[in-house]
Amino acid sequence: MNVSIQREALLKPLQTICGVVERRQTLPILSHVLLAFDGTMLTLTATDLEVEMVITVKAESGTAGETTLPARKFLDICRTLPDGVNIELKIEGDRAIIKAGRSRFTLSTLPSADFPNIDAVSDNLSLTLSQKDLKSLIDHTQFAMAQQDVRYYLNGLMLEITDTGILRSVATDGHRLAMCEIILSESVSETKQIILPRKGVVELAKLLEESDETIALEIGANHIRIKIADLIFTSKLIDGKFPDYNRVLPANSDKLLQGERTLLSQALTRASILSNEKYRGVRLLLEKNALRVVANNPEQEEAEEQVEVEYGSDSLEIGFNVNYLLDALNAIVSNDAQIAFSDANSSCLITAVGDHSAQCKYVVMPMRL
Repeated sequence: MNVSIQREALLKPLQTICGVVERRQTLPILSHVLLAFDGTMLTLTATDLEVEMVITVKAESGTAGETTLPARKFLDICRTLPDGVNIELKIEGDRAIIKAGRSRFTLSTLPSADFPNIDAVSDNLSLTLSQKDLKSLIDHTQFAMAQQDVRYYLNGLMLEITDTGILRSVATDGHRLAMCEIILSESVSETKQIILPRKGVVELAKLLEESDETIALEIGANHIRIKIADLIFTSKLIDGKFPDYNRVLPANSDKLLQGERTLLSQALTRASILSNEKYRGVRLLLEKNALRVVANNPEQEEAEEQVEVEYGSDSLEIGFNVNYLLDALNAIVSNDAQIAFSDANSSCLITAVGDHSAQCKYVVMPMRL
């Protein structure tokens, strides 16, 4: 196998797929990228056995074949070569010779037959949607995913496709919940729920752009496969049952606070400076058209912020983790936010004020201070 390709044609695809390559691997082959050349198109594949990325680029010339190269070293070589240079890759036995201008590198290879392939998606449900719609769903909810929770099904993002034509994303860590939904242009025959693992969510979020370009989703029993232009992204799914999110959404929250999202966020950020570094608690004191945010810490330091809001219900004092409130407010795209309360021991519901294509809801549990 030998291939000739422009540096710029190779660098970006290589950077994209190397995101899934872990620096520490139990299997040496997983630190490699698979290169397969059919005479015109060069296919690059990287995997960590949970997430796989395959991207195809056009090469200038060469002879067909396949091999594997150390992903990080190959990427670093391509990244540091000068712009516009032509890269020539030639395989000789178990060595790869890379030439570019006056530079020459020799890398060790591993047999391409040892490179693992994720199985094809079976029992699949297919749909198409725009990149920006899927990106919006992920961006507005992924922050609420759990990290290394023993309840493994919380360490990911739940995607639900309903037979009424709605695509919904839900994430929770047990202390807060983020939910967002869009209306699909096509309907499916059955409602289906899947849980995409954290690694897959993070890598997918990097790939998606604010584009109207359509992407194809294939959902199987154990995998999800997404085709974005010349790239195929495949991820294993978490085998577990996601909690019933409808039971978490507050139903009778009649105390409504409405305020400018930026002002609320800034006040909470300033107050949080003097909150307990471990628990990050702040107290919200609500009175008619006024909100006071109070925070203190073990050093007896205290911060107090006052914000003008629209609020006409009874006085209320309630505590929250300030980071959870800020994450929700920062995910809202409208100028104004609404926070619905019921009492001092119940969760609040945070939503955007106004009409938006992505309908998002955020639930935050209170904390005792």
